[in-house]
Amino acid sequence: MTTPPDQMARRISLEQADDLDEEIEMSLNDDGDDRIARMLDDMPPADEHPATVERHRYFRELFHLQGELVKLQDWVVHKKLKVVVVCEGRDAAGKGGVIKRITQRLNPRVCRVAALPAPSERERSQWYFQRYVAHLPAGGEIVLFDRSWYNRAGVERVMGFCSEEEVEEFFRAVPEFERMLVRSGIILIKYWFSITDDEQNFRFHMRISDPIKQWKLSPMDLESRRRWEQYTMAKEEMLARTHITEAPWWVVEAVDKKRARLNCIRHLLSQIDYHEIEHPPITLPERERDPNYTRHPVPDSMKVPRYY
Repeated sequence: MTTPPDQMARRISLEQADDLDEEIEMSLNDDGDDRIARMLDDMPPADEHPATVERHRYFRELFHLQGELVKLQDWVVHKKLKVVVVCEGRDAAGKGGVIKRITQRLNPRVCRVAALPAPSERERSQWYFQRYVAHLPAGGEIVLFDRSWYNRAGVERVMGFCSEEEVEEFFRAVPEFERMLVRSGIILIKYWFSITDDEQNFRFHMRISDPIKQWKLSPMDLESRRRWEQYTMAKEEMLARTHITEAPWWVVEAVDKKRARLNCIRHLLSQIDYHEIEHPPITLPERERDPNYTRHPVPDSMKVPRYY
């Protein structure tokens, strides 16, 4: 069904506003709550921009949840927990956006992202799970998989990169593999980001028209658009056969990006019983000064030109 021009213009406007909001999010520091309020106070009234009130709530909720993620991070380190978060979904479903908001204010030494490229020839000859095992966390670490071993049940299967026998073996093995991870002490949380046919179509067109985002579109993404129904059937079987008690799937409704981010982060926080860790006060030591030291000037030839 073709979207009317006025509705399409509205959707494009909201998408562009979302891009602007991403820049605002990245610029916020620990005093962000007050800065958000000041920024939004300068905006036109809500009757002129109906999304303003929703954006106000979004920023406040996001910043609050990111503060809780910092507490969770401290707890994970303190208790030497091992946390794996699997993020799966169709192309343009918003996985990367959620991952960015989770990791944005966390220590990259504690919380890292595993986004593996296509397997090499050597990796294709290994046990299927082997290259993913290398990225599993040690005690005190959180790893978010931006796509995971479930590639076999999705893209590899739909695109014909593996045989149906290999897919069937995957379905036999993955429940035991995940139970083994859980028995080893890993907290395994799996998310599927769900969008509609129409929404993926719209997001792909936005990427095509935006030079800054065109890198996100690969030939594989474009082919996945053509094979929407095949991906749907593969996804349905994957969820049915790998939804186990020890590691259930959680479906995130992701058509609305902002709500998806907030709902996913809030749910993630609810999956681990964490508590705030008390830290001793930090005192900055006095700087030592050597009366015999003279600082030498940096030669102009070494300086980056001041274009701005």
